[in-house]
Amino acid sequence: MDESEFLASYDPRAFPAVAVTVDVVALTIRGGALHVLLVRRGEQPFAGRWALPGGFIRPGEDLPEAAARELAEETGLTPRAHIEQLASYGAPGRDPRMRIVSVSYLAFAPDLPDPRAGSDAADAAWHRADRLPELAFDHGRILGEGLERARGKLEYTPLATTFVGETFTISELRGVYETVWGVPLHAGNFHRKILSVPGFVESTGETTESGGARGGPRAKLYRAGDARLLHPALLRPAREEEVR
Repeated sequence: MDESEFLASYDPRAFPAVAVTVDVVALTIRGGALHVLLVRRGEQPFAGRWALPGGFIRPGEDLPEAAARELAEETGLTPRAHIEQLASYGAPGRDPRMRIVSVSYLAFAPDLPDPRAGSDAADAAWHRADRLPELAFDHGRILGEGLERARGKLEYTPLATTFVGETFTISELRGVYETVWGVPLHAGNFHRKILSVPGFVESTGETTESGGARGGPRAKLYRAGDARLLHPALLRPAREEEVR
């Protein structure tokens, strides 16, 4: 039997039906706090519960297209910056309707606007990552792994520089790390580590117009360098303890 004969006789109904969905972990910094985008489900199952934006893929649609479409349809947002595939989730029983495999995506970008509910979402809103409601399905696990991925990316990529202005102080950059990591950082140690990473930041030769809130000298201004990966990596305090 050649391939054309095999395909002509192939019956996909001989195997259990499995559906595929996409879910999006969309993160941003608002008001000095890390926020995640959630939608309130307008339909069963879990009607009225908060969940990650997402839904079923359509015939002929690739996974990244489906993720971007669902995000736009349910919240009105189109991520302008970093978006990447996060993980796949296919445990039996994760969805009460049928066997469903979800492919999740992480969208992590600065200055994302207020969402607007659409499609089958009853509401859409930003929620502080440290004040989350109970989520539908296994979205709590997906969100947790998305947060960990985002925090890890700040360790080994210059992604944090996209959350500050074109020029910035080391203190402003430290604020991004503290917000995403959720821990306070020693100012002096952080300053030293940032300047020790080749290509991470570069000096503009300029300073702020005035000193800090408590007075003192004006702070030096920096811009993002040309590094794409940080070496050595900027490890979170807890991870520094692990590798010692």
